[in-house]
Amino acid sequence: MVGDGVASCNQSQAEDEDDMNLTEAKCKDFALVKEMLQTCEIIRRFDFAQADEVARVIQETGRLFLTGEGSSRIFPAKSMMCELMRMGAPLAVATDGARQAHEYNLADYAVFAASNSGQTKEVISLFAKLVDEGHPKRFGLTANTGTRLEAAANRCYVLSCGKEEAVAATKSVVEQALFYRSLLRPFAPGECPMVKNQRQAADAARATLEMRLDPAIVETIAGASAVYFAGRNDGVAEELTLKTNEITRKKSDYLEGTYAVHGIEEVMEAGDVVLVVDPFPAEVEKFKETLAGGVGMSVIAIAAEETIFPTIKIPTVEGYDAVLELLAGWNVLVSVGVANGVNLDKPARARKIGNEFVG
Repeated sequence: MVGDGVASCNQSQAEDEDDMNLTEAKCKDFALVKEMLQTCEIIRRFDFAQADEVARVIQETGRLFLTGEGSSRIFPAKSMMCELMRMGAPLAVATDGARQAHEYNLADYAVFAASNSGQTKEVISLFAKLVDEGHPKRFGLTANTGTRLEAAANRCYVLSCGKEEAVAATKSVVEQALFYRSLLRPFAPGECPMVKNQRQAADAARATLEMRLDPAIVETIAGASAVYFAGRNDGVAEELTLKTNEITRKKSDYLEGTYAVHGIEEVMEAGDVVLVVDPFPAEVEKFKETLAGGVGMSVIAIAAEETIFPTIKIPTVEGYDAVLELLAGWNVLVSVGVANGVNLDKPARARKIGNEFVG
């Protein structure tokens, strides 16, 4: 089990020969890492006013459905929904995959679909259905121009992040999330903290991506038979679960809320690891008792404060905490992948577009 060391955001100055960060030779030449590091400037430059027009349409409609597949939906949609619930704003938001959404009556919803390629089969099929039904509020978010999604949407926004070469989506996921969060500006009283804290968040993002991790933590995760993630249903832990498959090639699972201590411990093994993102203080003793004590597995936290577990400690910036948690997870996964000799850019089976529309 990992010891009680803490990897803090200022460890980038550490001189331990065994640790590393994403700017070192063994990491920096991967397209995946380059794209992760570009996220800092994407945050710094993001235009929160670009969606003001559609944000007002959504405010007037009062109902919003967010769809897409994989990384284009998990973190962008769920982080927005979580923030909306915290705000208590009068907007009903739901999300599901586009194929399941074929079965829904979306007549009274503004519908927003995210697809980097603009060619995702499930998304295009749903929007074709909405066009046939005469649905008036169809919006798209993509990284390319001249796509099928753009043709099927009333209004389509194009991300500024540019094309991603790596199979695992990274910088686009964060920009999609920032865009969705910008749709909440009409509901936020006073100055939006995401606008006010943009520069600070960009600096914190770089510190998070470049921080050096405790080598014992990396070694423990690198040797794990399975990697579990637990935490809020805000898209962070769930997105990191997907990225664990793509980046480290390890089996992983997302355990929402307290699922980690409600039965699955029966099949967990001492060689497994659980990463708990921003753990609830009221739950940590139960996790320790059930998982560390009962199973004998390692429990590691990603948090802004030290916890009773070995903790990857990150900065906190109002409005951006979920983004920084995600970036800390990226740092962990790259370090684990490199430690295990994985070619981060070339998975054997995973594709950039999971299911591309072919007309």
